[in-house]
Amino acid sequence: MAKKKKLSPGNIAQNKKVRHEYFIEQHFEAGLSLMGWEVKSLRAGLVQINESYVLIKDGEAFLFGCHITALNSASTHVTTDPMRNRKLLLHRHELSRLIGQVDRDGYTLVVSALYWKGGKIKADIGLAKGKKQHDKRATEKDRDWARDKQRLLKAH
Repeated sequence: MAKKKKLSPGNIAQNKKVRHEYFIEQHFEAGLSLMGWEVKSLRAGLVQINESYVLIKDGEAFLFGCHITALNSASTHVTTDPMRNRKLLLHRHELSRLIGQVDRDGYTLVVSALYWKGGKIKADIGLAKGKKQHDKRATEKDRDWARDKQRLLKAH
């Protein structure tokens, strides 16, 4: 069995693809409404947020596309749905601000990380605008140059 890459103690999952695909303009911290079996699975690290996104329906925010695999020891009387839509817990003023900003062209809400904070699970969601292909190439070029610059400075 392949070993999973260790994250820092507070992190549960990270979506590194988000920074490559989008310009993140603002970050928001949101709580998650979860069931007991989901919390146990998150403690074990059985979550994937690569294809997850946030939609706002009827003045509430929901997390779509997050896959939480149930543990084998999960209770038999509970129906486990790994792709269940989960409600995000945000303040009313944050929700109203997000509703106004997402309605603009090209903006979306994406999840970049799940982490523990004070015994509770939080999601880092970002207001994002999609990158064009030339923007992705420029970002990659800048990152490569920064890496080469560090190597040159380290050598001298």
